[in-house]
Amino acid sequence: QVQLVESGGGSVEAGGSLRLSCVASGYTLHRYCMGWFRQAPGKEREGVATIDADGKTVYTESVKGRFTISRDDAKHAIYLQMNTLKPEDTAMYYCAARAGICGRNDNWSQMKFRGQGTQVTVS
Repeated sequence: QVQLVESGGGSVEAGGSLRLSCVASGYTLHRYCMGWFRQAPGKEREGVATIDADGKTVYTESVKGRFTISRDDAKHAIYLQMNTLKPEDTAMYYCAARAGICGRNDNWSQMKFRGQGTQVTVS
């Protein structure tokens, strides 16, 4: 059974940086579309960034230029480097994966494998 485990969340001041990690176990996901989603209190879960097997990335508009998604298939991991953090980035961040090529706007319901989340708080 595939497990996705996120880490790297925490509390930072506005303008700071965090790097989230997600490690997969139980299955090889090197041909999978993988991504980060987030959900703030009282808001719907939204896609933050996705990366497919060829390294093509898609970002939601609000994080472009500040966040960078990457993957290391040898380590079964993806990462989200978050710079210039803003209070509105505060949310629970989730890692997820699905087979195939990432679309232009992958949503949570499409993702077959999902992590439990890591909290990011920006003040």
